[in-house]
Parts: sequence; structure tokens; C-alpha cells
Amino acid sequence: MAADPVPHLPPLLDAVLGVGSELELRTTLQRIVDGAAELTGARYAALTTTDPGQDGLAEIRTATRPVAEVTGLDVPILVGGEPFGRLRLADKRGGGPFPPEDEQLLRVLATQAGIAIGNARLYETARQRERWIEGAAAVTTALLSGESAADALMTVAERARLLADASAGVILRPTPEGGMEIVTASTHDDPGELIGTTIEPGSAVLEQLLGGEPVFIEDSATDPRMTTRVRHRFGPSMMLPLQASGQLIGTLALPRRRGGRPYTAVERRLATQFASQAALALVLAGAQHRRERLAVYEDRDRIARDLHDLVVQRLFATGMMLQAAQRRARVEAVQEMLGKAVDELESTVQEVRTAIFALQQPPAEAPTTFRGKVLREAAGAAAVLGFQPSTRFLGPVDARVPDRTAAQLLTALRRALATATRHRDVSRIEVTVDATATLEDGRAAVRLTVYDDGEGAEGTTVTWQAPL
Repeated sequence: MAADPVPHLPPLLDAVLGVGSELELRTTLQRIVDGAAELTGARYAALTTTDPGQDGLAEIRTATRPVAEVTGLDVPILVGGEPFGRLRLADKRGGGPFPPEDEQLLRVLATQAGIAIGNARLYETARQRERWIEGAAAVTTALLSGESAADALMTVAERARLLADASAGVILRPTPEGGMEIVTASTHDDPGELIGTTIEPGSAVLEQLLGGEPVFIEDSATDPRMTTRVRHRFGPSMMLPLQASGQLIGTLALPRRRGGRPYTAVERRLATQFASQAALALVLAGAQHRRERLAVYEDRDRIARDLHDLVVQRLFATGMMLQAAQRRARVEAVQEMLGKAVDELESTVQEVRTAIFALQQPPAEAPTTFRGKVLREAAGAAAVLGFQPSTRFLGPVDARVPDRTAAQLLTALRRALATATRHRDVSRIEVTVDATATLEDGRAAVRLTVYDDGEGAEGTTVTWQAPL
């Protein structure tokens, strides 16, 4: 039987076909290394990359370590004419040096490897771009669905962390002092340590961020530009401006853990594009939220005007007629009945005014006035009771009640409402804040009265008062 004139050709074809059958870069590189070792009979093969940051890979090698430090064969790998790395072989089985034909086979394999690596790069870039585009679209959809401002920022931080395979995703916002503070954090564990961390004014990184420039860090723990107290926890990092239409909303930071692989140029570009689209979505979501709030304000304002113009005026007119009738009536029983009717009308007027005031409050913000805080406490009790307590205000409570007394009254109100909610068979609670009251010694005072109809036929009344 004649000898094979090219004995290494079938294994070489198998190696070439094996290298070109994969599109995932790491798997492609591993096939190159394994194919080179098998083709040449080397116990050790390794592929080192020229620029680890470009593909996030530094070295791919066989499990066996070389017996000696001397490298048997070393050939370059070019991708698109540019250096990618080097393929090294050592420790040929059976001992001795590698023959010239092994070097030729290795160069053929390196040439085919360059083509396969280029294809794998294109495929990996396409896959990454697809993931980031889908992530940006999901963020836009979530933000425009009506999330609160805090939830919107968390959506951006969490989605970006997952896409970037980062240890954390954080949002920093400018502070009044000219620095930046972490206001939102998404991590694998408790993000509490990160929240509130600040970059102080004067930092070189801060100047770039406030100027709308991205900042890329190779190692957060050792970079002198990083001055935060949590920098030691992280390695490679991207700090990307959230900026749209000239408006700087904040910064999206995506740090990886210490020793993590560096970000590639593709990842940096895609993350920067994601941050720009997320910023635009945040601006649009904020504008949508403001429009919705404006619509609510306009509707509430219309209701308040209708209540004031129609109901209050009619109630006042009816009350005046009843008072006139009371003065003219001669029968004592009729006078008493008319007096009760007038009192009920005055109470109704007060409740309508309270309703008008509540309609004029921002729907999703903490109240700033004393009257608004009283209404908030009543609304909190309504969530437990299943009905809204009646609330009345007598006199200019916001103008007359000082802050310290108001805080004490709110504490007393909170206690009284909590007690009332625990009473049996409660179906009505009445809260009255009277800024026209007087103490026994004649001093002006504010008086809080909380009545509930539970616990017996006469119900329970709690009274608290303090001088003004």
C-alpha cells in the first residue's frame, strides 16, 4: 500500500473545519488551541491576545502546562490584517524539536483561525448589539408605562447592569453643592452601602461627567481619579452621562468586580448608546408624567371651582334663610330645630371647604401645609378603616398654629386615630381642628377633637389642646 504523500492533510482539514464551525469567540479560540495541539502532537498550546480589552479575553490554552519554558513554535494570528495574538506550542510528544512541516501546518491553521475569529467577532458584535437594543426598547416601554421617578431610575440601573454583566448598576445625580451622589443602585446583594455615596466637587472625573463626557476606568480601586469610599470594591468601570436635549439628568455607572474582565470597545460603544436612549426615555417619561399631573390638577381645579361656586354659595344662602327664619320664629321648638339645621349647614360648609383644599393638593407629593398633613393622617386611617374620616377646620389653622405645636397635634391625632381604628363597630370618625379655641384662663388655643361612634352607644371622644 502506497504511503500518504501528505500525511497531515486529513487532520489539518478536520482542524480547519472544526475552527470554522463555531461562531462564539471563546469557543472558536479554544478549538484553535486544541486543534493546534492535536495536529502537531504538542502537549501544550496557548493563544494570547494582543489587546485583551478588545474582546475581553487574555489567554486561551490547554490544561497541560509546559514542562520547559522554551517555546517550540510561535506564530502570529492576524485578523483583517491587524495583529490579534500569537499561537504558541511546546513539549512535542516523543521529545525533540518540532519539524518544519509542523510550523507550516500551524501557519495554515493560524491563517484559517484569523478568518474564523473575524467571523466570530462579527457574530458576537451582532448578538451584543441585539441584546442592548432589546434592553433599551424594554427600558423605554417600562418608563413610558407610568412608573414613578424612583422606579424609572431603578429600571435603567438594573437593566444596564444585566446587559453589561456588571457587578452593580448605579445612577448618580448632581447635588446642590456641585458634586454627584448615588441615588439608585442595583446589585447582586444589598445596595445600601452604595446609596448616598458622593463624588465631591473638584474631582477630575466629576468635571468630565458634568460636561457630558463618558469616563472609562480600568481599575476603580487603583485609579487616582476615583475618590469614593466604595471604590475598593470594583475593578473595570464605565461612567456614562444620562443626557438628552442638552439636559444632564445624571450618570449611569457600571462597575465590575475587582479582577473582572475589562470592557471591550464594542461594549463601551453599545453602553454609551444605551445611556443616551435611556436618558431620552427618562425625559419623555418625565414630560408625560407632568402632562398627566397637569391634567389631574386641571380636573381637580374645575371640581373645586364647581364646589365653591355652586355648593358653598347655595349652602350659605340656605343658612342665611334659616337664620332669618329662626329670628322670626316664636315657637321654642321651631327655634331649636332651625338652630340644629344651621349648625349642620355650617358643618357641611366646613367639610366642603376641606374637600376643596384636598383637591388642590399635589396627588403624589408629601403635603407641606399643616392642613394638608392633617388630611394625610386621616387618609392613612381610611386605608385601615375602609371609610374616610370626616375632617373639619375652624379658623386659619395654617396661619395661626406654629410648627412645634402642629407637630405635637399631629402626634396626638395619629395616636387618637390608631386607637379609634381598634374600637369595635366603628362606622364614623370625626376630626375637628379648631384654631379659634380658648383655654380656661382666656389664652388663645388650638383644640383637636377626635370622635368615633364605636365602643358603646355614645362613642368615644378624644380631646387635645395647646396654647397658641
